[in-house]
Amino acid sequence: MKFEAILFDCDGVLVDSEPITNGVLRDMLEELGWKLSPQECMRIFLGKAVKDEAGLIEAHTGQPLTEDWMVRFRERRNLGLMTGVKPIDGAVQAVLSIHGHYAGRIACASGADRFKVELQLEKCGLMNSFKGRIFSGHELPRSKPAPDVYLAAAAALGVDPRRCAVVEDTVTGVMAGVAAGCTVFGYSPPEARHDAPQALLATGAVQVFTAMRDLPALLN
Repeated sequence: MKFEAILFDCDGVLVDSEPITNGVLRDMLEELGWKLSPQECMRIFLGKAVKDEAGLIEAHTGQPLTEDWMVRFRERRNLGLMTGVKPIDGAVQAVLSIHGHYAGRIACASGADRFKVELQLEKCGLMNSFKGRIFSGHELPRSKPAPDVYLAAAAALGVDPRRCAVVEDTVTGVMAGVAAGCTVFGYSPPEARHDAPQALLATGAVQVFTAMRDLPALLN
């Protein structure tokens, strides 16, 4: 199929933010009384918005997840990202190539809050490629795995979702892309902080790739 637009997830696809965010979350959950290893925390929360997991957190800590706690979590997370976030290896070059090939018809469609997404794209040298085409699941009725953020991105670009390719690294994100009617490519490098290739394929990704530098050729 010839695609008309390319829609990117952010965390784990464009920016290597998961170890930072996950580390802050793990520490703060331990302060509430829920002790998890970094691997367990990643397995439970990868690809999910923390606020959407309030019920699970409350069940394990016996405490309500307050707005004040969420504000402190975001502050500590943002501080960590500001000092430590880096682009996924090869992402900047891949995005520039794809941006040129598709005449700017690309978007970043994330389940995270806008401040975090924009902070990360700015820090990683990706903002110029996505400015004005950034979509946050927090600003829509439903976040991933619902398709809302990808449908919003496709509509803003004026492209039928069925003519869009989505790039995702989590089962939650693949579900969102598939539900939107897009063709989903799964990114699953050997590092443990992405969902496994088999899981992405089982959820509906048409293909899985392991290096971001390979993406332009795959799409074209």
